[in-house]
Amino acid sequence: MQLKKIIFADAACLLRKAALIPLLYENCYIKRIGLAILLVIVFSVSSFSQFRKYSNEFLNIGAGARGLSMGSAQVASVNDGTAGYWNPAGLTGVKDHANINLMHAEYFSGIGKYDFASIALPLAGNKRTLGVSALRFAVDDIMNTLFLVEPDGSINYNNIQAFSSADYALLLSLAQKLNASSDKDINVGVNAKIIHRSVGHFAKAWGFGLDAGLQFNGDKWKFGIVGRDITTTFNAWSFNFSEKEKEALYLTNNDIPVKSTELTSPRVILGIARDFSIGEKFGLLAEVNADVTFDGKRNTLINSLVVSVDPKLGVEANINDVFFVRGGINNFQRALEDGDTTNQKKVWIYQPSAGAGFRIQNVKIDYAFTNLANQSNPLFTHVFSLQVDLVNRRNKNN
Repeated sequence: MQLKKIIFADAACLLRKAALIPLLYENCYIKRIGLAILLVIVFSVSSFSQFRKYSNEFLNIGAGARGLSMGSAQVASVNDGTAGYWNPAGLTGVKDHANINLMHAEYFSGIGKYDFASIALPLAGNKRTLGVSALRFAVDDIMNTLFLVEPDGSINYNNIQAFSSADYALLLSLAQKLNASSDKDINVGVNAKIIHRSVGHFAKAWGFGLDAGLQFNGDKWKFGIVGRDITTTFNAWSFNFSEKEKEALYLTNNDIPVKSTELTSPRVILGIARDFSIGEKFGLLAEVNADVTFDGKRNTLINSLVVSVDPKLGVEANINDVFFVRGGINNFQRALEDGDTTNQKKVWIYQPSAGAGFRIQNVKIDYAFTNLANQSNPLFTHVFSLQVDLVNRRNKNN
């Protein structure tokens, strides 16, 4: 495709970073967006029915400041309303009353906006839990410079129009307790997710996928596994260009895309966590996750031509289960060392994160200080989230 020969690397870098694709593209910079962003988004999905290594990456951002501050290591220990995102089996931890979670984050000085909301509803007997989660990631006010240059070669800034690129997902979750005793719990859960993506009026997509998860909770140890996109997740794209837009694309040697299908391959995330008691008031939780992909070699800590493994580590300390301090690291990669003029020496980089939280009765407020880049070239973001247990007055007084 001729588009790939045009100098749009910088715009591609912005989009990939905005979707939190691992930092394989760390050496490019954010500049010259406009038309470049439009064309990269549209044409990157115009090939017919194929797996894409970085498909629906907005679904890999995370949910809740707690999880983000712990390096996204949540599969084994999550037990609140955000479990619909991390591991649907963990929704069984929501008991007796509904649990609501809200989160907002902005990336790259407000260029990218990410919102998450969920509600978990325990059913009678606390053996089943229903969950509904919604996500939105968007880049607004993108300048469309397709008609910036008039046919006579003059520049007309009045021809510039703004559009938005937005990704939406709705997750419908159901969790079930398989076994519950004083020393162990076994829980399962499933997600059905509906995806909608739009790039102005130029391109739109609808998709559907399934996730499934399992949790085993012992006295101190916790184990979790979740399969995402287990049946593969697809996006069916359609495109809409006016005759004038088609003419401009033709004159710039760009193909005009047609309907296509983008497929997301399955992945498995394994998790193990342990609770430590430090006296009567202090507690510590440590968790390790392994994100296993099967779509070819990736720039991860463990990789092969078939399987790649991306580890995530997180810890959480608490005082009386009221005050929390958290930290985590993830996204280990090999990258060129800063200042190496030979472009040959590589070093290991990673993404650190930290955070804190506190609980006041049935309200919990969490904060995360996360890094989208790596420890040597940080792109820090502040994330806040709110969690509310809908305790009615009768339950509260009991």
